[in-house]
Amino acid sequence: MKFKNNIYKLLALGLLVTPIAFTSCSEDRMDEINFNPNNPLDVEAKFILADVITSTAVRSVGGDLNSYLSSYVEHEVGVYNQLWNAEHRDGEPQTATTFNNSWNSIYETAKNARIVVEKCSEGGSQEGNFATLGVGQILLAYNLAILTDMYGDIPYSEAFNPFENKTPKLDKQEALYSEIMTLLDAAIDNIPKGDTHGSGVYNSHDLLFRGDNGKWIKFAHGLKARYTMRLLNVTSNETQALEDVIEFVENSFSSATEEAAFNVYDAQNLNPLFDFQWSVDLLGASKSIADKFIERNDPRRNRNFTNADWVQVDNMETGSNSYGLLAPNGESEQKQYSYLTSTFVFSQTASTLLLSYHELQFLKAEAMARLNRSTADIEPVLKTAIEAAINNSEKSVETAFVAPALVQYGGLTKKSPAITVTDIDSYFEDEVKPLFQANPLKEIAVQKYLAFFGASGESTETYNDIRRWKALGEDLIELKNPNNASKFPLRLPYGASETTTNPNVEAAYGNGTYVYSENVWWAGGTR
Repeated sequence: MKFKNNIYKLLALGLLVTPIAFTSCSEDRMDEINFNPNNPLDVEAKFILADVITSTAVRSVGGDLNSYLSSYVEHEVGVYNQLWNAEHRDGEPQTATTFNNSWNSIYETAKNARIVVEKCSEGGSQEGNFATLGVGQILLAYNLAILTDMYGDIPYSEAFNPFENKTPKLDKQEALYSEIMTLLDAAIDNIPKGDTHGSGVYNSHDLLFRGDNGKWIKFAHGLKARYTMRLLNVTSNETQALEDVIEFVENSFSSATEEAAFNVYDAQNLNPLFDFQWSVDLLGASKSIADKFIERNDPRRNRNFTNADWVQVDNMETGSNSYGLLAPNGESEQKQYSYLTSTFVFSQTASTLLLSYHELQFLKAEAMARLNRSTADIEPVLKTAIEAAINNSEKSVETAFVAPALVQYGGLTKKSPAITVTDIDSYFEDEVKPLFQANPLKEIAVQKYLAFFGASGESTETYNDIRRWKALGEDLIELKNPNNASKFPLRLPYGASETTTNPNVEAAYGNGTYVYSENVWWAGGTR
């Protein structure tokens, strides 16, 4: 205390003797003291990009949305707690708290992407960093699309300045999709110009393509293919839209080595599906999807399921003991550690796919089928899609057998050999090809549905596809959950953080039951 009092006396003396000098010095010193290097007030756009890319993969693509939607599309089955409620439509998904975390996190990601765009745009602090600007525009478009695909009309144009407007209006989905396409076109134009600002290039902070401008441009073209197909039900010229899809695909990734795969997971940084199941064990293996594999004698049926003793199932056939342990869709008992699970829930280091090569090939095949191209022309495209999909599935399955968290307890027991090129060729010729020739569009849809089952975060896109096909009057995927007769979720409810603070969103939400009755705009609804 004596030492402290002496400091106060010295400070007082200094104030009396040299007030001007002390004032200047103290302000500089106080600025240093009040600065937290771990929480800066302003950072360069390239540093923000690393966070936006990570949060897009982990929270927007692979997070809670995808876990819940895997149940709605019957890739997985909810067998406990919140996911059992969702499976049985017991209070969820219509409750505003169901997706509140996703609502908040995706908005936060979009906000940060907007900051990147603002910094690198004309008049911004890093004007001239065109490539960084373009990457930010792609990521903003990507997260905006997820938000509006899930929730419909949402706050956007007034949503990011709470000091000026605490109750932003809802923008129409049609206008939001116009903004999404504008952002992607701008990105395609900006990225080739490179980064010329003194802050330097974004390369070392790009966790997706490691600074490869060409791949980002291909990513943008691929997203235009995805979203153009998404809007097929509301387009004024369907033929032109389908031709555009094919063109966009051909300007996108040329192989799976180029796809938008977030693959920085390890023993500490966990694949989101693994992290979810390892933490709470709410998912069981879907009888619905197993039946589809069995019906086609698909080689994945003996690779993609695991029992409660962590032993891979290698005899997934109707009537087998393993078959009896599948979780019945919509009729599962609420219990853990009893049903089979998908092998993918153990894929601790499997990549999250923001846009896969196989998705692009399925989009191209579907567009060709809708344009009535010959089956001979479509077959090689479909086969390429299936090959890439099975290879991705196999990579995820193999990561389950070496998952660090499981290895310390003995790991999973592998029972079946890896699927080979010969296996894929035989599967296509003997099983897929006859079904494709009988009904091209349906088999393309079913194969895409099977392809998106996994650890890569693609169940969300399956949910979009199912709603899109239904809007076109096409029942291409047979779902088995009996609750779907009256309660198939047509959209997701707004987050509770907004329904309780923004009267505009509160009015749109009502009591939440609209999720079962009102399609989003591109699926035939009005909002």
